[in-house]
Amino acid sequence: MQPMELHLDDRFRTEVTADKNMENSRRQVLDACFSYVSPQKTSKPKLLHAAPEMLAAIGLTEEMGRTKEFRDIVTGNALIPDSHPYAMCYGGHQFGNWAGQLGDGRAINLGEVVHEQQRWALQLKGAGETPYSRTADGLAVLRSSIREYLCSEAMHHLGIPTTRALSLSLTGDKVLRDVLYNGNPAYEPGAIVCRAAASFIRFGNFEIQTARENKALLQQLADHSIRHFYPEIKSSGKEKYLEFFQAVRDKTIDMIVHWQRVGFVHGVMNTDNMSILGLTIDYGPYGWLENYDPSWTPNTTDAQHRRYRFGNQPYIGLWNLFKLANALFPLVEEVAPLQSILEAYNPLFDEAYLAMMKNKLGITQVAHEDAELIQRLEETLTLVEVDMTLFFRLLARVEKKDTPTRALNKLQTAFYQWNNLNQEAAKHWNNWLTRYLKRLQTETQNDAERSAAMDRVNPKYVLRNYMAQMAIEQASSGSYELIDELFRLLKKPYDEQPSQEKWFAKRPEWARHKVGCSMLSCSS
Repeated sequence: MQPMELHLDDRFRTEVTADKNMENSRRQVLDACFSYVSPQKTSKPKLLHAAPEMLAAIGLTEEMGRTKEFRDIVTGNALIPDSHPYAMCYGGHQFGNWAGQLGDGRAINLGEVVHEQQRWALQLKGAGETPYSRTADGLAVLRSSIREYLCSEAMHHLGIPTTRALSLSLTGDKVLRDVLYNGNPAYEPGAIVCRAAASFIRFGNFEIQTARENKALLQQLADHSIRHFYPEIKSSGKEKYLEFFQAVRDKTIDMIVHWQRVGFVHGVMNTDNMSILGLTIDYGPYGWLENYDPSWTPNTTDAQHRRYRFGNQPYIGLWNLFKLANALFPLVEEVAPLQSILEAYNPLFDEAYLAMMKNKLGITQVAHEDAELIQRLEETLTLVEVDMTLFFRLLARVEKKDTPTRALNKLQTAFYQWNNLNQEAAKHWNNWLTRYLKRLQTETQNDAERSAAMDRVNPKYVLRNYMAQMAIEQASSGSYELIDELFRLLKKPYDEQPSQEKWFAKRPEWARHKVGCSMLSCSS
């Protein structure tokens, strides 16, 4: 077998300012964009899974991914030759409040690998403390690592902009965590995910430099981001930074519209969890809508105010962009052009959202009543418990010739308590389906064409929390087969996969209030 060789080209590390203090001690890091730090060695590393697509993306074969050399690198026990690992400095607004310096408290960047003109920054999550760890230990546990590993790859195959995952490993060490934040900590298996992205730069990287009035580093970071990730921007001066901000706005809109399309709820949309590339980043207490409930949040920390609930994600995207605009202001020094870019957010989002929802409904022709039809559907979906994923997938089986009653019967499987469907709710469903069937009569596509088109945007399989929890519980007992089964299932979320029909089902009743299946904490 050929020796494993990764081609490093660290642009971030060599182009922005490093922390002069080489000591790995928890502290405020001033006048720097990152700090050098090495991963913590683990006692008994074990590779549980490696993503074949990502191995190929960085120039490795699956056979190389099974070697001790690979395992040691992705668990922090060895470094990529000539690499200089580091942790990024950033701040952020958490739950609407400025939190000051945050940074990579449990993430260590191994370096940027280039293969076939594609660049991947590799990062270990859970590899030990950094100067940004604050009071934490910089480690991660198996349950959260399984969730991140499976979800980031699942999101990619759903067609949603996201960071990726290269590998999932056990460390052999125990990690103390209070999963419910109720004063009952317990030891859990330690784990590390090696994740990958073109860049892990966040809104918070800019916020911290502006908060510290360090315009030189702010400009350095912005110029680096534009030069490498927005090369289409050719302007100079303040116009360059305005175009950069506008491009980030557009990517943010695209990402959140995709979230709404599949019913994904991020759970922690703090500004330090917002990518300047419009990537879904930091998979903590996320979840998919089971029953369609716009007020649902998967985050126990957010249970009272529900700031990051499903229906509020579009607004939070705009709120976070306001904070990024404030961070970029020193480079522009004018309010009006930044304000103009922000004011265009809602119209642009509404336009993209309408187009997305029409695709979900199989509507291609233009009609002025479409926005109202969609609004009525969203209202009707909240009357009784209806599974979002099942509903839209089954809606593709409705035919133009169907009566409203027959159409509703085709959707029966999506209802959690079909036998308890009250008269008022049934009336609303009948009214909406009457309008929908009438609208379908204006479509030029036949039923088969429309059904196929709907199946391309309405997934059959998503990573429901109870599915991830089942994999976690099995893995905690030393069985890892379900991780691989779900990994393979979620690579083809729009395909029928008849042998996997058991996963095309509503959340089981036992999972309604079970820890890990309904809501989760930020504990990891």
